[in-house]
Amino acid sequence: MFIETEDTPNPATLKFLPGRDVVPGGTADFTSVESTARSPLAAALFAQDGVARVFLAGDFIAVTKSDDVAWSTLKPLVLSVIVDQFVSGRPVLEGQGDAGDEHGHEDILPADQEIVDQIKELLDTRVRPAVASDGGDIVFRGYRDGVVRLHMQGACAGCPSSRATLKHGVENMLRHYVPEVQSVEQVEG
Repeated sequence: MFIETEDTPNPATLKFLPGRDVVPGGTADFTSVESTARSPLAAALFAQDGVARVFLAGDFIAVTKSDDVAWSTLKPLVLSVIVDQFVSGRPVLEGQGDAGDEHGHEDILPADQEIVDQIKELLDTRVRPAVASDGGDIVFRGYRDGVVRLHMQGACAGCPSSRATLKHGVENMLRHYVPEVQSVEQVEG
């Protein structure tokens, strides 16, 4: 099995492409070993010293390392875990229908539904593909009083350029196409 790796804008995160579906039609973000109960792959990755975050997406796995370990040490271990996972045939996620939480925890008013639909369409067609190519995801969490709340996942969480991406990229684009949008803020979870 051949697994490609790609750098991301976040130097602490590498993107692993196994050449097959990882989590079809969704994402799963694991920020600690305690959160991995539904993913044997994420649990096995967290068992490696230095793994700080695991993000599973349609066709890739983004792994974020802690500062005290080098990629030259950790990368071969991560590759071995990923190969073992796919060779074993075990599911990446238990109950794969649960993948992704793209639209959970939304804070919107019924009167704002049309605006929210426009925002989600722009995020899905213009923003998420670009963010995914960098090993992450951006999830809509709410809209109220002109403020769009978004959650960054994977390589984007903790990336030094994520604030600039939100403010200068996403906010400017949303304000251009949806005049009701005044600002964008990042939220956790």
